Amino acid sequence: MQVLDRAAAHEARGHRVVRLEVGEPDFNTCEPISAAGIEALRRGQTKYTSALGIAPLREAIAHQYEQRGVRIHPERVVVTAGASGGLLLLAAALLNPGDELLITDPGYPCNEVFAAAVGARARSVPVSPVNRFQPSGRDIAAAWGPAVRGALLASPANPTGTMVPANTLGEIAGVIDSRQGFLIMDEIYQGLTYAPVDYTTVLEIAPQAIVLQSFSKYFGMTGWRLGWVVVPEALIDGITRLAQNLFISPPTVAQHAAVAAFTPAAMAEHEARRAQFAQRRQRLLQGLEAHGLRVPVAPDGAFYLYVDVSSSGLDSETFCLRLLDEFHVSCAPGCDFGSNDAERYVRFSYTTDLESIELGIERIGRALERFRGES
Repeated sequence: MQVLDRAAAHEARGHRVVRLEVGEPDFNTCEPISAAGIEALRRGQTKYTSALGIAPLREAIAHQYEQRGVRIHPERVVVTAGASGGLLLLAAALLNPGDELLITDPGYPCNEVFAAAVGARARSVPVSPVNRFQPSGRDIAAAWGPAVRGALLASPANPTGTMVPANTLGEIAGVIDSRQGFLIMDEIYQGLTYAPVDYTTVLEIAPQAIVLQSFSKYFGMTGWRLGWVVVPEALIDGITRLAQNLFISPPTVAQHAAVAAFTPAAMAEHEARRAQFAQRRQRLLQGLEAHGLRVPVAPDGAFYLYVDVSSSGLDSETFCLRLLDEFHVSCAPGCDFGSNDAERYVRFSYTTDLESIELGIERIGRALERFRGES
């Protein structure tokens, strides 16, 4: 938030800030989705819906999985108020006060908040370039303790963009199952992948896993606040009761709009945008490495590079603040995502156009000359 506030202050003074810190696609929601939302308003589709979401959307989501070779009954699909709403429902359904939830460090910074909201605690599993910033089955087994009830992992992950390989995912699922725990897999960046991957959802490998998904990233619907979870049948009743009490229903207009997200026209647009993200990824990766910054693991997906900036002579937080204040390039320090080697790493987002990325690379080059000259 400090970086965001300072970036806004620089822009208010008339400076052009290259925004490489925002975890939000720069594209507007594609036309078929927006048109469906407008039509829903015209039809007066603005009342409460079922707490679990409208049937056409749940069926469309289930059909999307079926096209990937995974058969899911629509009753297992729960539409939520964004992935955050889904995480709150899952935390309330699965955790009690004093329980522990395994999360990775680095990882999405809000994960521990959802555990804390229900009186539970997050227990960090350190990950590093050695294991491509993803835990192994051995890591999960070593971190497991008497109070641990399950694990929340992400593939692709924020801030690193890396994925859990299929064989490792099978090992992790086996470790957790042997301890009668649960596995939640955050797949909100699924679809935004750039290298060949050996699975598209954890459900191909661990059918009883819980999937957390969102319309925000691949589908470009951040402000519509819509997501979904896929849960085992045993959780449906509890999730239903919680959803009715905590949210009443997901946003109605957003649900009707999201049905159009799976139409051929919309999917073609999503894929075209994914191709643009792939171009941006490659250019930013090349540009940063040309300036001597190390990207220890190239991302498999999402729209982030997790970059080692220690060669600048600065810790990551100082690097980010000086890069912003002196060169008007905004990025996120590693301390936003945990404490494991956080002083070395910075997250750069490629959620802006190629022209801005080129300008950012040029400014970063000048900044590094200054920082290295000082040290």
